[in-house]
Amino acid sequence: MVNQKPLEWIGSSHKDLMALPVSVRQFFGYALSLAQAGDQHDAAKPLKGFHGAGVVEVVENDVGGTYRAIYTVKFKEAVFVLHCFQKKSKRGIATPKEDMDIIHARLKIAEAITKELQNEKKAH
Repeated sequence: MVNQKPLEWIGSSHKDLMALPVSVRQFFGYALSLAQAGDQHDAAKPLKGFHGAGVVEVVENDVGGTYRAIYTVKFKEAVFVLHCFQKKSKRGIATPKEDMDIIHARLKIAEAITKELQNEKKAH
């Protein structure tokens, strides 16, 4: 795994992941390690509403409910974990608006971090 991308946690995504059940954390951890290696877990799929922007969703069900991890592979510098949460909405499979707002905001942060990293590389 020499060409593995680093994993960057945006906002509270790491703390949120650590609050999930152990089996869910392990599942998401494996999916994220595949993403770092340039691969994709069978449970990973593009998140609707991002028009192929490299925003990926992994869904795992547990006795406690349904959990989601959202990350982006859009940038060559790193895999950015944008959001980890338990889906509580009982209405359909759509991601709740407040979670989508968090994901959009954190994607902008990931873009800003990527620009900083690119500028640092140019300066060296």
